[in-house]
Amino acid sequence: FDTAEMYPVPPRENTFTISEQIVGKWIKLRKCRERIVLATKVVGPTVESRSMGSYIRDGLNHLTKNNIRAALEGSLSRLKTETIDLYQIHWPDRNVNVFGKRGFVPLENSETDYEGIPETLETLNKLREEGKVQAFGVSNETPWGVMRYLSLSEKNRWEKVSSIQNPYSLLNRTFESGLAEISYRESVGLLAYSPLAFGMLTGKYLDGLKPARARLTLFSRFQRYQTKNAIKATRDYVKLAWEHALEPEQMALAFVRTRPFMASVLLGATSVKQLDTNLASVELELSAEVLEGIEEIHGRFPNPCP
Repeated sequence: FDTAEMYPVPPRENTFTISEQIVGKWIKLRKCRERIVLATKVVGPTVESRSMGSYIRDGLNHLTKNNIRAALEGSLSRLKTETIDLYQIHWPDRNVNVFGKRGFVPLENSETDYEGIPETLETLNKLREEGKVQAFGVSNETPWGVMRYLSLSEKNRWEKVSSIQNPYSLLNRTFESGLAEISYRESVGLLAYSPLAFGMLTGKYLDGLKPARARLTLFSRFQRYQTKNAIKATRDYVKLAWEHALEPEQMALAFVRTRPFMASVLLGATSVKQLDTNLASVELELSAEVLEGIEEIHGRFPNPCP
């Protein structure tokens, strides 16, 4: 179960922490804490969160010792648990490209370019020693960021990050360029989010369709996975799946699941039917012909949604 203090998305002041509250109540009601892996995240202060700054810990969102501890205590209370199995840094505490942002403009000597990884990592290690977290990871990180964490762990003989949660799908395979080798060789497995690209890879948004209650119907401002090339690539991936008698979403999930650097694939569903369809992909092994077709499409439309 993967959640975050910021969830649900899109973030708003009146919905902040609601997802953790719901998960916590669900766990308590069903008395199933020992049967699940529980993960959550602490926010950072990048551009995406500046609009949230006034209502998250009074704007004190740098990943310092005090802020991380305050965030964790809040999550423990809402999730009704004494420990978090995987505690994650939701996004870096420095000026960096995240959430599809292109181009890099360093903001030296700016409050938005605070590089506090040493303090962050030391704090996470202390929380692990105290038993409040069992493991910790990063999210929306870069190759530089992951290697910075790993080098500090080696230098100080600290526990290292266990995972990285980044986007990965047929429409966004940028993880392969720099992070895949690090993930594989350093045993920092990928927790892939948005493996269906906000549902685009199901094909349900093609031809201008807007299914009721679907994410991109409700929140049209999310344009990351609706570029012209994304739509063209999606159409070809859906066609490929149908040609091999596969459900498009199952093909997309099976591809992600079988990458050598994968730790787990994060699924989101709004109905039992969606969940059943997604879970069925666990048993699916893609043929060499399907994999060749995927690479052919990727060659024509490489990473249309970074």
